[in-house]
Amino acid sequence: MTSDTLVCSAAARRSRVTLELRAQTDRLHRGQRRTHRRTAWLTAGAAPRRRTPARPTTSDQRDHLSRGRRSEPVEGRPSATPASPSTVAGRADRQQCRRLSTGRRASSAAGRHVEETCCMIDLGAPCDYVILGENAPALAKLPDSSFQLIYIDPPFNTGSMQQRKTLQTARDELGDRTGFQGRRYSTVELGRLGYSDVHDDYLAFIAPRVEEARRLLADDGTLYFHIDYREAHYCKVLLDAIFGRDCFLNEIIWAYDYGGRARDRWPAKHDTILVYVKEPKRHFFDQDAIERIPYMAPGLVSAEKAERGKLPTDVWWHTIVPTNGKEKTGYPNQKPEGILRRVVTASSQPGARVLDFFAGSGTTASVARQLGRRFVMIDSNPEAVLKMRCRLGTFETSYLDVDGTSLPPYEAPDGYQESML
Repeated sequence: MTSDTLVCSAAARRSRVTLELRAQTDRLHRGQRRTHRRTAWLTAGAAPRRRTPARPTTSDQRDHLSRGRRSEPVEGRPSATPASPSTVAGRADRQQCRRLSTGRRASSAAGRHVEETCCMIDLGAPCDYVILGENAPALAKLPDSSFQLIYIDPPFNTGSMQQRKTLQTARDELGDRTGFQGRRYSTVELGRLGYSDVHDDYLAFIAPRVEEARRLLADDGTLYFHIDYREAHYCKVLLDAIFGRDCFLNEIIWAYDYGGRARDRWPAKHDTILVYVKEPKRHFFDQDAIERIPYMAPGLVSAEKAERGKLPTDVWWHTIVPTNGKEKTGYPNQKPEGILRRVVTASSQPGARVLDFFAGSGTTASVARQLGRRFVMIDSNPEAVLKMRCRLGTFETSYLDVDGTSLPPYEAPDGYQESML
């Protein structure tokens, strides 16, 4: 499935939704017209509708009845009038909806056939996968209902290039920056990592990928969709349309207190994680496995409760990845393992498959491995896959392109892991 096909599919879906809304409106209007006609008949004292005759018992009687049913007048009911233009238009809309729906089912069946015959990876093997390439065609090659958990952290549509420089510092009395206790340091730029975060039509970009995510979720599966304030509200409406509002589970707020502060507004210091399930009331959620956190006011609860701690709510206070932390990779907008650990622990079982198709530096994979889950990571940025190679290694991990071909081995430059991870 190409990106052009996905764009056409998105346009067809939007047309189908518009046609369905028109059809629903027309059905409502026709129902109101029928109500008005019934009221007129009662007011005029028309005879009530006659009872349904006894069911015919012979084939001749059934054939005669079926031939005469459409032309036989009904006593007390006005003769049929020609359909109004709106009714004709409504019928055309409904026929178009049925054609689109039939085409969609046929394309889905064809897609399932392709998946069954040329799936790019063997999800039954005791192996993890990292795929380099565009996620849209890669997702189309994965089989239905394969993942208990999908976490994605797509681009936030900031409208700019996301970059992060990696620096190395050394003590130097003539250095270009001042450090702790006034000591001077010189800095050397080792490299820059980044990706474009500009999308003219963000929902058209994300919608087909979310539809694939729903297809790939198991019946007890859960999707965690990580976004920020720029697109969160539009994405919520989109996810409601794709999953259904009854499949919405949570809106998690990840709050942090780090970085610059705006002077003309309240500083934006949170991200939003929208949580949806494949089937309402059937999703997996292990509350007992979630790591408890300290009470904010331990003096207001008993000593036993204070010692045990409390379960997190839907507001998660957690720091970003520290600038000098062990897990820092230097990749832009890397998410902390603590956030992913909470997600993976609660919404997947040991041994389950986890998917992240905006994988970045591989935080989801790192946490999944620590917790005994299998993973499939997808990213189109070669630098991201290089980060994952250094972070995850090659033990029980295959690195592929979107055609399922193994990527050539890559030797990181001397000192790469020490300076970049």
